[in-house]
Amino acid sequence: LQVPCAPSQPAVGSESRRFANKHSKKALKASLTLGILLGMFFVAWLPFFVTNVTQAVCGCVPAGFFDVLTWLGYCNSTMNPIIYPLFMRDFKRAMGKYLPCCRRSGDPRPSAISLSMRNSNSGPRAATSLKNVL
Repeated sequence: LQVPCAPSQPAVGSESRRFANKHSKKALKASLTLGILLGMFFVAWLPFFVTNVTQAVCGCVPAGFFDVLTWLGYCNSTMNPIIYPLFMRDFKRAMGKYLPCCRRSGDPRPSAISLSMRNSNSGPRAATSLKNVL
């Protein structure tokens, strides 16, 4: 009685390794960016929420200290537009495309019509009338 062998897996070629390595680098970079964003969020907002609960329980938090912690949380919102372009190339390209201060001199300026068509998830359409809809 002879048992058929399972076909052996093909050897991983250099192109497959390169593909896997590229995706693992992207995953590592995405994890790093997410870790930094979450870390900044916790550093900025955790003291506010702890102080808020403390204030509700004992009422012993000075108003000025509470205001400082509130503004620390607000500063987190100003850090996100700084962190994203530092770590995400696609975000940086998109910002450079639409913000005049970040656009290169040779790049064409997008028109308002192309922006609205791109944001509406539709292409050019024929005019629709009530008769066509009914």
